[in-house]
Amino acid sequence: MYRNSIFSNLPPVTKNLLIINVLVWLATWLLGRKIGIDISDFGGLHYFSSPLFNPGQLITYMFIHATFMHLFFNMFALFMFGGLLERTLGSARFLFYYISCGIGAALIQEGVYAIMINSAEAHLTPQMIDEVMKNGAGIIAQGMNYVEPALGHFNILLNNATVGASGAIYGILLAFGMIWPDMPLYIMFIPVPIKAKWMVAGYAGIELLLGLQNSMGDNVAHFAHLGGMLIGLVMILYWKRNGLFRRW
Repeated sequence: MYRNSIFSNLPPVTKNLLIINVLVWLATWLLGRKIGIDISDFGGLHYFSSPLFNPGQLITYMFIHATFMHLFFNMFALFMFGGLLERTLGSARFLFYYISCGIGAALIQEGVYAIMINSAEAHLTPQMIDEVMKNGAGIIAQGMNYVEPALGHFNILLNNATVGASGAIYGILLAFGMIWPDMPLYIMFIPVPIKAKWMVAGYAGIELLLGLQNSMGDNVAHFAHLGGMLIGLVMILYWKRNGLFRRW
């Protein structure tokens, strides 16, 4: 008797996004372990004025993950919510939505970095800024940084990479909460179901608070998560205004 697996029943875009992200993580792990090549050096999102930046990073960064757990939680959310959303929007529209949320998250994170870098530069001399622009990327690539705190902080802001699909995933969560606001969901460690709209609002509030409190200290791009949700909100509202929800 032939029995379909859960994975084989996933719609094509969700399935292929899962496969691509896992393959890229395996390549990242193997190349880093065997050859010492860090894919995030050229595929992770760097600040616009970093010598390591290229425009393609606005897309490639969302397929690179720093750790297995980083990959697992993002792909688990994609697996849980992406399939239903893809069946509702259609594969082409879902892919457009996913990539748009990821790019929007990247652009908003770049804007946040611009503010932080401008603030950091106020505490540095022109010679110190020039030193980081010329040599900072190479120092980061060697797993090191400047001893002087202000110089080291500026170097991290300028040359450290942002990676992960979280911005796109938060866009998916936002869409899910808007399309099925009253659907009950169970969240780990919470014994009672929570409506999707409250789950999404809770995630957004937590990310905003963490981002305002300490956007660099925990090494998480909180404003990128919010950026993915913001772009998703604009797109869902636009589609709703133009009657696409009634057709679905």
